[in-house]
Amino acid sequence: MFIDQVKIYVRAGDGGDGMVAFRREKFVPNGGPAGGDGGNGGNVVFEVDEGLRTLVDFRYQRRFKAERGEHGMSKSMHGRGADDLVVKVPQGTVITDVETGEVIADLVAHGQQALIAKAGRGGRGNKRFATPANPAPELSENGEPGQERTIQLELKVLADVGLVGFPSVGKSTLLSVVSAARPKIAAYHFTTIVPNLGMVDTGDGRSFVMADLPGLIEGASQGVGLGHQFLRHIERTRVIVHVIDMSASEGRDPYEDYLAINKELEQYNLRLMERPQVIVANKMDMPDSEEQLAMFKEKLTEDVPVFPISAVTKSGLNALILSIADKLENTPEFPLDELLEKEEEDTVLYKFEAEAPDFEISRDPDGAYVLTGEKLERLFAMTNFERDASIQRFSRQLRAMGVDDALRKRGAQDGDIVRLFDFEFEFIE
Repeated sequence: MFIDQVKIYVRAGDGGDGMVAFRREKFVPNGGPAGGDGGNGGNVVFEVDEGLRTLVDFRYQRRFKAERGEHGMSKSMHGRGADDLVVKVPQGTVITDVETGEVIADLVAHGQQALIAKAGRGGRGNKRFATPANPAPELSENGEPGQERTIQLELKVLADVGLVGFPSVGKSTLLSVVSAARPKIAAYHFTTIVPNLGMVDTGDGRSFVMADLPGLIEGASQGVGLGHQFLRHIERTRVIVHVIDMSASEGRDPYEDYLAINKELEQYNLRLMERPQVIVANKMDMPDSEEQLAMFKEKLTEDVPVFPISAVTKSGLNALILSIADKLENTPEFPLDELLEKEEEDTVLYKFEAEAPDFEISRDPDGAYVLTGEKLERLFAMTNFERDASIQRFSRQLRAMGVDDALRKRGAQDGDIVRLFDFEFEFIE
């Protein structure tokens, strides 16, 4: 089963909670605070595994959650940090944040890693809060929540050569005779419904990966037919091999087929027209193919090599394979990661983004004031509400953020209800 697009949920591990503890040993008067820190949670990391070819594994497991850090312990013992959760993906996987549409990572090289969800840090134990003014604090932090997000994985097959053309022009047959791949071959349209990869050996020590892509039809770039689902895979091919049915067995004009497919490629991504192309005039064993080929060459205005072959009789294949190998030698590899590094070296990117407010205030229908905000949520999650000292610290943090003044400006009066996530407080002047 070939799966090339899937949505999954990932969550990094929460940090472990800090501990409130005191040192109590014989002959050690006033031992002081001895609560250890919590350990950091585990990150969610995606790593390329060149042995994978599809995203089918994610069809059955769509939720990935890293372990949380261990809680702090007494005697100043810190909790153990959790191991990162490493998720294997195939080469050519593009990871996008569903909510923002931002491309998080484009993984193309074997072993390449990307941090997708950042772990929460461990909470501090009461030993961290000791001061000369308060040498024995009963105060600790909960662990920071790990980052969670819904992401989309999109696979763009990495191949040196991509076979394009109308359905039933012989792409699968060509792949089957030049490589060990065994794609499904039948005399009806859209026999190929998933990309097939094969390793082609030229016989002179060179080799390359060829991809047989589902047939395209007019309107594919706008979503017509099956091929529109797989146009993305052509983006990663270095050389495009355009297979044409030169026998015109289905009543179409070979040159019109050539123009139609190139138009679809251009409308999908203009950069595809910069790729070197090779035209394969297939089915030359059929009647009238020679005449059609002569007319095709008369109409062809581009300087594109044309190779007459018959995939069935295997004639003309050697010259075609050697020519493709020569073109690959003169075509730079897709240095996606190198290009990104070069851009970072050569350019300085300045991003001016409005900072998100620390908090926002709204009103519920019952008149309660509702506080929301990412920073506020993090502080709330890291506060241990079972201890008065932690609650007082949280109150001071809110005051320092300007929450009290903002509530007064919104008209809050003594005794009004302030709602913060699952908790309710009274506003006190």
